[in-house]
Amino acid sequence: MTRAARLRPSDLAREHGLSAQAVRNYEDDGILPPAPRDGHGYRQYTPVHAQALRAFLTLRPGFGHQGAAAILRAANAGDEEAVLRLVERGHADMLRDRATLDEAAAALAALAPVPGDDRPVRGAPSVGALAHQLGIHPATLRTWERAGILRAERDPATGYRRYPPAAVRDAHLARQLRRGGYPLSQIAAAVARVREAGGVGPLEEALDAWRSRLRLRGRAMLDGTAELSTYLRLRGL
Repeated sequence: MTRAARLRPSDLAREHGLSAQAVRNYEDDGILPPAPRDGHGYRQYTPVHAQALRAFLTLRPGFGHQGAAAILRAANAGDEEAVLRLVERGHADMLRDRATLDEAAAALAALAPVPGDDRPVRGAPSVGALAHQLGIHPATLRTWERAGILRAERDPATGYRRYPPAAVRDAHLARQLRRGGYPLSQIAAAVARVREAGGVGPLEEALDAWRSRLRLRGRAMLDGTAELSTYLRLRGL
């Protein structure tokens, strides 16, 4: 190794505003390949290590910390198939999230506004019927009701739960937002805003923010895979 090719942990760290200890930790975690030591036991990094760190930090916003770490560990093990599989899985997850967002937006457009409905409570769907519409278990609806997301009414003749049009709308919104990864507490707050406004307009801003996050994540995935490709070439893969 030439003197020009020898890099210290601080040399790698400086580019990214990290501490030298963080760089050493990444090596210990397998994110960087093992570095040879000099006669005094100091790590001797190379441009290959610098590119590994660059690839990891660029991949992380798109694939998450664990996903980016798994990709680099597979690359460091020389397992090209595993690298490609992990990258493809990340893109598949992204495509699924985009589809979920599109479904949520379509559901909002289809459900707003809820017209007045003077049908008797007995004409509204039951727990089982609404669960069948949504493709979920009836117990999920009861969980959403306890979380304040749904407001069921009771059939005066049987005492069974029935869901008027506004509750049906709220259930559809909850299903789509749940698929988008939102916790029940946030869904309950969103549904409450819809009730207060009498429609789904207040959620449009949330959907726009969600779409913006996906756009940034997609660009990050492109940037990260470009740096990864450079690293793989340096590794001879």
